[in-house]
Amino acid sequence: MSVEKGKSSSEPAAVRVTGTRTVAPAKIRCALATFDLPYITFYYNQKLLLYRAADFPDAVARMTAALADALRVFYPLAGRIRQDADGALAVEGDEGAEVMEAEAEGVAVDDLAGGDCGEEAERVMQHLVPYTGVMNLEGLRRPLLAVQFTKLKDGLAVGCAFNHAVLDGTSTWHFMSYWAELSRTAAGGLAKEAAASNNSSKLLQPIHNRSLARSVRVRLELPESAEAHEKTDPNGPKKALVARVFSFPEATVARIKAAANAALPPAAKPFSTFQSLGAHIWRAVSRARGLGPADITAFAVFADCRGRLDPPLPPAYFGNLIQAVFTGVPAGMLLGGPPELAAGLLQKAIDDHDAAAVVRRLEEYEAAPKLFHYSDAGPNCVAVGSSPRFKVYDVDFGFGRPERVRSGGNNKFDGMVYLYPARGGDKEGGIDVELALQPDPMRRLQDDPDFLLLSA
Repeated sequence: MSVEKGKSSSEPAAVRVTGTRTVAPAKIRCALATFDLPYITFYYNQKLLLYRAADFPDAVARMTAALADALRVFYPLAGRIRQDADGALAVEGDEGAEVMEAEAEGVAVDDLAGGDCGEEAERVMQHLVPYTGVMNLEGLRRPLLAVQFTKLKDGLAVGCAFNHAVLDGTSTWHFMSYWAELSRTAAGGLAKEAAASNNSSKLLQPIHNRSLARSVRVRLELPESAEAHEKTDPNGPKKALVARVFSFPEATVARIKAAANAALPPAAKPFSTFQSLGAHIWRAVSRARGLGPADITAFAVFADCRGRLDPPLPPAYFGNLIQAVFTGVPAGMLLGGPPELAAGLLQKAIDDHDAAAVVRRLEEYEAAPKLFHYSDAGPNCVAVGSSPRFKVYDVDFGFGRPERVRSGGNNKFDGMVYLYPARGGDKEGGIDVELALQPDPMRRLQDDPDFLLLSA
């Protein structure tokens, strides 16, 4: 720019700065939706994955670095739950996840991943996952994700605890798959590049806008502590439970499904694998409990509502989008009728839970918010969480598929069931049934040949 003749270059220019300020990224905040709130008085969801990893320090270093990258994308897991002046809950901040290292070098992978895990193996496994006995309410003070890496005699245990008020099973395994993919590519220096790319063909980016599911603000009156809430349970302290895994090979699952569908008329809608196996488990547990003919027994499934909403939401929605769907019947009718009766009850309950039913449930909760106890499901309930459709055996951090995937002790009440694909992965078609019951019914169930179809 030229300067007019006779004017000094030190005089003020034509452009004058009128002010300066610093602009920072918006504070990370994710409001919890109505779908999330019922789980604030449940407990952290615990998942345990067992691997044969040769170099523990190298594996942990690579997984920890990949975890940091994954948390940049799944940022709600790095925050804390906050309650505003109106009583509404949200996730804020980026304080991070808690990572622990431990060792159990006298324990081999096969001690825990074998087909016959006894009580001692069950006790050991509960020490391989963090945050046992920690209620989701603690997310106001604790990290929303905790990870424990444990060195085993010949492998590695990865124990994770997720705050269930922040995410459901679909989102849990979305995160785990994403984290594992970053860890696998980290050796080639691609982790940060993959985390930053929204166009990656392999990494499905999460959707964090929870107002897509529900935008109603709900005021919650939170208890002072987990202990204070548990003292309000009208059914008193929890009873002692034992957990076991029952493996149903593909051929056995097919027999159960065929039996449920055998008497259906040609035009009838066939029962799914889940409905057939769920009915089989429900009937067997009711027998093992020794229920009387007039005793009411309930079956609950935590149904994914992503595809039930109008409009539906994609699997990438990150958060809770589940609701408990119930059906019930007197035990005499359940056990005295054919297999298709129980399967039909499950099918009807699931099919009836459409978009209108989902919204009605949300409106009921928003009108009268409740802090739940496990006992609210009833004394003779069988409840199913997780799904054999989750690709849990595809979670490969760079040293192969897991040898076994299990749940921790949290959120296991009498009759709670977790379904996983068989330990060889979903390609085998088998299903592992992880079940918690009181000791006497569990002993009777284990001795029931009709449950595992051991008889010809």
